[in-house]
Amino acid sequence: MTQTLGALRIQIDAVDQELLALLNRRAALAGEVGEIKRIDGSPVFRPEREAQVIQNLQDTNLGPLKRENVATVWREVMSACRALEAPQRVAYLGPAGTFSEEAAFRFFGTSIECIPCNSFDEVFHATTAGSAQYGVVPVENNTEGVVTRSLDLFLNSPLHIVGEVSLLVRHNLLRLSNSLEDIEVVCAHPQALAQCHIWLTTHLPHAERRAVSSNAEGARLAATNPAWAGIASVQAGSQFGLHVAAHAVQNDAFNRTRFSIICLPQTLAAPEASGKDCVSLIVSVPNKPGAVHDILVPLKTHGVSMTRFESRPAKSGQWEYYFYIDLQGHPSQPHVAAALQDLQSLCAFYKVLGTYPAAE
Repeated sequence: MTQTLGALRIQIDAVDQELLALLNRRAALAGEVGEIKRIDGSPVFRPEREAQVIQNLQDTNLGPLKRENVATVWREVMSACRALEAPQRVAYLGPAGTFSEEAAFRFFGTSIECIPCNSFDEVFHATTAGSAQYGVVPVENNTEGVVTRSLDLFLNSPLHIVGEVSLLVRHNLLRLSNSLEDIEVVCAHPQALAQCHIWLTTHLPHAERRAVSSNAEGARLAATNPAWAGIASVQAGSQFGLHVAAHAVQNDAFNRTRFSIICLPQTLAAPEASGKDCVSLIVSVPNKPGAVHDILVPLKTHGVSMTRFESRPAKSGQWEYYFYIDLQGHPSQPHVAAALQDLQSLCAFYKVLGTYPAAE
């Protein structure tokens, strides 16, 4: 016999009370863990441990909850428990409503102390100076390639990568009116303008494309002039009271951006192996024939897969380049350690940017 709506609601209320009791019990246990960490001097945040917890829950989930929903729920639970010990101070490209902020929430949960910054340089500076414990910066988009400023900043920075987020980015055209008529200027970050150029050329061919410091800043500017529009997230639109005049205007329906989580080594050492890890490097090689080929040989010899290979000019005036490389695995694995050792011996410059759990 089908239960009545009232009866089902009574059962849901009872389950909610059970969940609340269990969450408080978990928070109390997390508090005891935090006290042990404080005595031992261990870090509050362990990304590889949290990645393993979520992975295990996703793998053992037999109910109707989707895999990504399980991750979202438990990330918030862990974030709230972490905040009882000490909320993480996280810097990212601001203001509120940027995709960088969304990436920060996706990685840490929302129980963090937000430090919005005006530029990627400021994110690196805030994290290096200690006003933020962690920073979040975009490093690569699947359609527009690398975020060059982020890569350049890594070269001389003491920060290392301890995690990453792969974010499905949906750009929306935002303005004060719910119409595409009479738009004179479209404001957005240069990367967003590039990721939406096909739609803009088709639908707003005469509108000026104005590059600004962030998409949220573009949304803020759109709120100041009825003839202007911004390209940003739905959250940014809500933040500044804008209509979504057009949804999902990006060139690629599956537009994704990778964000790196950065910090000083003394804030958090390289995470231990999680079972699905990545090693990021910057290298340069002597300017001689076959040098680039030679640095790939150790990877093949030791069976290590390379997932990214990007070049950036060394800005020395000699047409020299740095190469940014991502490898699958963790240095604690013998074949990865052997490949890294052989690779280092061939390089004129060698820097490990980080070892961290890879994003799904």
